[in-house]
Amino acid sequence: MRGVSALAAAILSLLAATMASAGEPKQGGTLRMYHRDSPGSASIHEGATYSVNVPFMPVFNNLVIYKQDVAQNSMDSIVPELAESWAWSGDNKTLTFKLRQGVKWHDGKPFTSADVKCTFDMLMGKSQQKLRQNPRKAWYDQVDEVTTNGDFEAAFHLKRPQPSLLAFLASGYTPVYPCHVSPAEMRTHPIGTGPYKFVEFKANESIKLVRNPDYWKKGRPYLDGIEFTIIPNRSTAILAFVAGKFDMTFPTEVTIPLLKDVKSQAPSAVCVVEPTNVSTNIIVNSSNPPFDNLDIRRALALTLDRKAFISIMFEGQADIGGTMEPAPDGLWAMPKEMLESIPGYGPNIDANREEARKLMQKAGYGPDKHLQVKVSTRNIAQYRDPAVILIDQLKPIYIDAELDVVDTAQWFPKVARKDYALGLNLTGNAVDDPDQSFYENYSCGSERNYTNYCNKDIEKLFDEQSVETDIGKRKKLVWEIDKKLQEDVARPIIFHSRNGTCWQPYVKGVTIMVNSSYNGFRYEDLWLDK
Repeated sequence: MRGVSALAAAILSLLAATMASAGEPKQGGTLRMYHRDSPGSASIHEGATYSVNVPFMPVFNNLVIYKQDVAQNSMDSIVPELAESWAWSGDNKTLTFKLRQGVKWHDGKPFTSADVKCTFDMLMGKSQQKLRQNPRKAWYDQVDEVTTNGDFEAAFHLKRPQPSLLAFLASGYTPVYPCHVSPAEMRTHPIGTGPYKFVEFKANESIKLVRNPDYWKKGRPYLDGIEFTIIPNRSTAILAFVAGKFDMTFPTEVTIPLLKDVKSQAPSAVCVVEPTNVSTNIIVNSSNPPFDNLDIRRALALTLDRKAFISIMFEGQADIGGTMEPAPDGLWAMPKEMLESIPGYGPNIDANREEARKLMQKAGYGPDKHLQVKVSTRNIAQYRDPAVILIDQLKPIYIDAELDVVDTAQWFPKVARKDYALGLNLTGNAVDDPDQSFYENYSCGSERNYTNYCNKDIEKLFDEQSVETDIGKRKKLVWEIDKKLQEDVARPIIFHSRNGTCWQPYVKGVTIMVNSSYNGFRYEDLWLDK
């Protein structure tokens, strides 16, 4: 009996060792992924879409980053990256970082505190080198200056306390750039310190990255490289994934209907459906007629049948909310009863549209005089599809709209210069914090305030919630602001999307973020079990 027990113990030990070995990450292999469209450039700091973050975030590092295996971003999930540690001063107006030593840029030059200062001086518009576009400049409005103390210490000096600064610095939108490489070069051949080195970017064809053998984090990354093939047509891309040509779909790009196709044709594929903290919304150029008329803007908000959008596009699997992502994945969502008290959010669509028609008639339109307008939108499916539904929902309130599609490279410059009348837009929150959403999209003069909305009284509330350290008090202020933004028709929110991501069963280490689709693409922990 003693021999049998010893044999059983040996077998169990061997099984345990085999299982542990199977779970150990393996080095090697190239991750093949399709990309939904061709980014305008390779420069994350000049981009306003995760079409840039997904392929180029692996090239870089931040000072700090959201932990890549934790799905819900929060202050508790922020960890050091190029910084080894950080500390706030007693008055919460100085944030000091001790920097990692021995880190090299991909061209072999050393990383120092000068690179940190150069990056943020450029983002604040204080350097001689200028970004062609600077969509997140408003993030740093409260930063007075960035100083260095030797090669391995950098400090952010604030005009007033702003706890959310650390959240901004952890976003995938906040890599550190090298001082010695110009913004123009970063658009076409980015140099980073990250786990992967840039190889090539062929517009409308492919993007290729290769493992950085000198990465400061020993043993990472596991993959030899990542290759993105640009396929704008969703159905074509999904068919290629099902056929085994790709290891992974573009993140959060598989619609609910397409997800069914994947599961029926590739049942072994791993698929998840998650929220993205991306809202689909209407942007209106409130500077020019006819949408300088508040009555017309309110009519737009009142005609929306949000549940119809969600039923058609997501088979019911999406969320209705205000500016902030709905709970439980979003940390700052308005309570349901508060949301439904806002005009246009109530369940009686017929009554809402009757009120909208009265507003349109007050503005001079009616059954015999329709408003003719173009609905501009980006020329990819997740913009076009809801734009078509919007055009249909405008008809009952005397608005005849025509679809105007714009290529990705031109879309953000177009809306930033207010070269449109009415648009269907997607607004992603790079961090789930009110400061990012409010200041970036609604503050007077922000580059991403595409509608020219400007309310100085609301901006005072932006500041009031921004300095508040009591979470409960801050939430109440955030709800008040969000409600007012919807009532002002600043940027009517139609829905918050939920989408799928699929990968082959041998792809390991994937985490899809549930409250930001911009922060989870370092890919240094992904590996292929084959």
